[in-house]
Amino acid sequence: MQKLIVKKEESGQTLEKYVRKSFKDMPLSLIYKLFRKKDIKVNGHWQDAKYIVNEGDQITIYISDEQLSSFTEVKEITPSNELEPLIVYEDENVLIVNKPRGVLVQPDSKNSHSLDKMVISYLMYKDEYDPNSLGYKPGPAHRLDRNTSGLVIFGKNTFTLKYLSDILKDHQLVTKHYYTLVVGEIKEDGVINTPLKKDENNNKVYVSSLSDGGKEAKTMYHVLDVFNNFTLLDVTLLTGRTHQIRVHMASINHPVVGDSKYGDFKINREFEKKYGFTNQFLQAYELDFHKVDGPLIKLKNQNIVVDLDKEYLNVLNKLRSV
Repeated sequence: MQKLIVKKEESGQTLEKYVRKSFKDMPLSLIYKLFRKKDIKVNGHWQDAKYIVNEGDQITIYISDEQLSSFTEVKEITPSNELEPLIVYEDENVLIVNKPRGVLVQPDSKNSHSLDKMVISYLMYKDEYDPNSLGYKPGPAHRLDRNTSGLVIFGKNTFTLKYLSDILKDHQLVTKHYYTLVVGEIKEDGVINTPLKKDENNNKVYVSSLSDGGKEAKTMYHVLDVFNNFTLLDVTLLTGRTHQIRVHMASINHPVVGDSKYGDFKINREFEKKYGFTNQFLQAYELDFHKVDGPLIKLKNQNIVVDLDKEYLNVLNKLRSV
């Protein structure tokens, strides 16, 4: 947690501008996320990004020292085209990358290797980004868990990141589809409409009523294939809560195969022994762009799709052969 006191010469500007000036190395994608999650407060109360700060205001930002220190590492990144094989789509504003399973979208305190650093390194390689002269940092518009593979959208500039942050909130202009293999046999398509609440202390998400602090969460699933005690689903997110698919599927007693946090641990061990597969079977395989405009105009009415990962495909082939 960071606390700042607004000085006389700093008053009169918007809260967003104050935060951006105070944390110059912080990516805009994170700043917008902090505002969206109401993790930036003024005098103990949440304020809109357009709030005008006054002398003496106490600004509290709920972010760790480890996260802050990681932002300065961008200036130590060297140019490289390592990212190139993972790029699915690119234009002057947007970069869409197929993240491998096991790679973090953004670094944590234990692991400095991450997809966003690969993106910055790639843009430096192309002479499209200079961290020493430009006052922004290209970044992801959303995240995937370390062990979820699939499509991640990056904004190359401030305006695009802001636009992406705004449109991804309501899930009306961009639709995300996932492949997942779950435990048990599901015969019919369905929708899970159950509020979820995140416990920040243990980074776990629980089913919770709205009155107890839960937030609306809605997941739609379509049955693709049924095996002996397993089902392959196409899942569409209608909201974007942390761990939403994993928690929702577990809540109807069909946890994601290999999920070490919300899954069936006994079945996971048996599955690993029989099929040699560990970690959750979850891939963000499709992004549907609807009537987007502005910096995303080239993606209007476009579908970005990647094939099922080979390791997942091998598992399905083994299941079909049983």
